[in-house]
Amino acid sequence: MTDSEKPAFVENMLLLRKEDFDELLAHAAERGAERVLSHLGLENGHAARDIRELRDLLDAWRDARRTAWQTFVRVLTTGLLAALLIGAAIKLKLMGGPQ
Repeated sequence: MTDSEKPAFVENMLLLRKEDFDELLAHAAERGAERVLSHLGLENGHAARDIRELRDLLDAWRDARRTAWQTFVRVLTTGLLAALLIGAAIKLKLMGGPQ
């Protein structure tokens, strides 16, 4: 008897062929996946497209957040450099203030 012909022992003492057991597991996994998709509201056949759109939205949010931080750092750096230049100009009396 080969491995594929040997019966699999299951909890309720039934003897199943390996192919039958694999088919049962595949069917149970498919039903479980369908229940999860239904629970998430993605059961209408457009789940792949919806998940792709959600991922795109999440990527866009991450890009926007990264860009906001980069902009903040650039504005802060530019402000500090401008303040240093104005301070140096005042110290060197290049601004035309009181002599």
